[in-house]
Amino acid sequence: MSHDQSDQDRVESRAHHLLPEEAAVGSEDPQAQADAILTESDIREDTDVAPDTMLERRTSEETVTPVPERRTSEGTVISDEPPD
Repeated sequence: MSHDQSDQDRVESRAHHLLPEEAAVGSEDPQAQADAILTESDIREDTDVAPDTMLERRTSEETVTPVPERRTSEGTVISDEPPD
Protein backbone atom coordinates (compact mmCIF):
# COMPACT_ATOMS: atom_id res chain seq x y z
CA MET A 1 0.00 0.00 0.00
CA SER A 2 1.41 3.36 -1.00
CA HIS A 3 1.70 6.34 1.32
CA ASP A 4 -0.90 8.19 -0.78
CA GLN A 5 -3.29 5.25 -0.51
CA SER A 6 -2.95 5.10 3.29
CA ASP A 7 -3.62 8.86 3.46
CA GLN A 8 -6.71 8.36 1.31
CA ASP A 9 -7.84 5.55 3.63
CA ARG A 10 -7.42 7.88 6.63
CA VAL A 11 -9.51 10.58 4.93
CA GLU A 12 -12.26 8.13 3.96
CA SER A 13 -12.37 6.66 7.46
CA ARG A 14 -12.49 10.13 9.04
CA ALA A 15 -15.21 11.25 6.61
CA HIS A 16 -17.38 8.33 7.71
CA HIS A 17 -16.71 8.99 11.42
CA LEU A 18 -17.21 12.73 11.83
CA LEU A 19 -17.78 13.85 15.40
CA PRO A 20 -21.39 14.80 16.22
CA GLU A 21 -20.54 18.50 16.30
CA GLU A 22 -18.78 18.23 12.93
CA ALA A 23 -21.71 16.37 11.39
CA ALA A 24 -24.19 18.89 12.86
CA VAL A 25 -22.51 21.71 10.96
CA GLY A 26 -23.01 19.75 7.78
CA SER A 27 -20.84 19.60 4.72
CA GLU A 28 -21.43 19.28 1.01
CA ASP A 29 -18.12 17.44 0.82
CA PRO A 30 -17.37 15.24 3.87
CA GLN A 31 -14.16 14.02 2.17
CA ALA A 32 -12.80 17.58 1.92
CA GLN A 33 -13.92 18.30 5.48
CA ALA A 34 -12.14 15.17 6.75
CA ASP A 35 -9.02 16.00 4.72
CA ALA A 36 -8.91 19.51 6.23
CA ILE A 37 -9.41 18.14 9.76
CA LEU A 38 -6.61 15.59 9.34
CA THR A 39 -4.25 18.10 7.70
CA GLU A 40 -4.73 20.54 10.58
CA SER A 41 -4.26 17.73 13.09
CA ASP A 42 -1.05 16.58 11.39
CA ILE A 43 0.35 20.12 11.42
CA ARG A 44 -0.45 20.55 15.14
CA GLU A 45 1.03 17.15 15.91
CA ASP A 46 4.27 17.97 14.12
CA THR A 47 4.73 21.38 15.77
CA ASP A 48 3.61 20.63 19.32
CA VAL A 49 6.90 19.01 20.28
CA ALA A 50 9.93 20.75 21.71
CA PRO A 51 13.02 21.08 19.50
CA ASP A 52 15.37 18.10 19.64
CA THR A 53 12.69 15.77 20.96
CA MET A 54 11.36 12.67 19.34
CA LEU A 55 7.63 12.22 18.90
CA GLU A 56 6.62 8.71 19.84
CA ARG A 57 3.27 7.02 19.73
CA ARG A 58 2.25 4.59 22.44
CA THR A 59 -0.92 2.83 23.37
CA SER A 60 -2.28 2.92 26.91
CA GLU A 61 -1.11 -0.69 27.35
CA GLU A 62 2.44 0.49 26.70
CA THR A 63 2.33 3.31 29.26
CA VAL A 64 1.06 1.50 32.34
CA THR A 65 2.29 -1.68 33.93
CA PRO A 66 -0.75 -3.92 34.27
CA VAL A 67 -1.55 -5.01 37.80
CA PRO A 68 -2.16 -8.76 37.98
CA GLU A 69 -5.49 -9.89 39.38
CA ARG A 70 -5.39 -10.99 42.97
CA ARG A 71 -7.24 -14.19 43.76
CA THR A 72 -8.09 -16.18 46.84
CA SER A 73 -6.89 -19.75 47.16
CA GLU A 74 -10.32 -20.79 45.81
CA GLY A 75 -9.79 -18.68 42.68
CA THR A 76 -12.18 -15.83 43.50
CA VAL A 77 -10.99 -12.44 42.26
CA ILE A 78 -10.15 -10.03 45.10
CA SER A 79 -11.50 -6.58 44.34
CA ASP A 80 -9.53 -3.45 45.13
CA GLU A 81 -12.81 -1.54 45.33
CA PRO A 82 -14.04 -0.71 48.84
CA PRO A 83 -17.27 -2.47 49.79
CA ASP A 84 -20.49 -0.41 49.54
